[in-house]
Amino acid sequence: MGNRLTNVPEHAASLWSTYELQSGDLKGLGFGLGLYYVGDRYADLDNTSVLPSYFRTDSAIYYKQENWRLALNFRNLFNETYYETSQSRNIIYPGAPFTVIGSFSIQFLP
Repeated sequence: MGNRLTNVPEHAASLWSTYELQSGDLKGLGFGLGLYYVGDRYADLDNTSVLPSYFRTDSAIYYKQENWRLALNFRNLFNETYYETSQSRNIIYPGAPFTVIGSFSIQFLP
């Protein structure tokens, strides 16, 4: 059996789900939660350096009406330290810290 490829975990999983209120005064208000797990993986082709596994939680809150949507996304909700990828055992890229992303979108209908 040969060496494993760089940055490829043996186990990884993700789940993202949203819920949107369908009636009442807050119709269009939605919430989302994302869970991401990445197992241990090697940082080099010689399999001499290991990037540790990590579990990251993301979330979102949004409000939409007719053709527009306003949203806030929260990435790495608990500000976990993790390593996202590597080019070699000497070049390792950390994952982003807690990040908030705001967006506004309009859909133009024919």
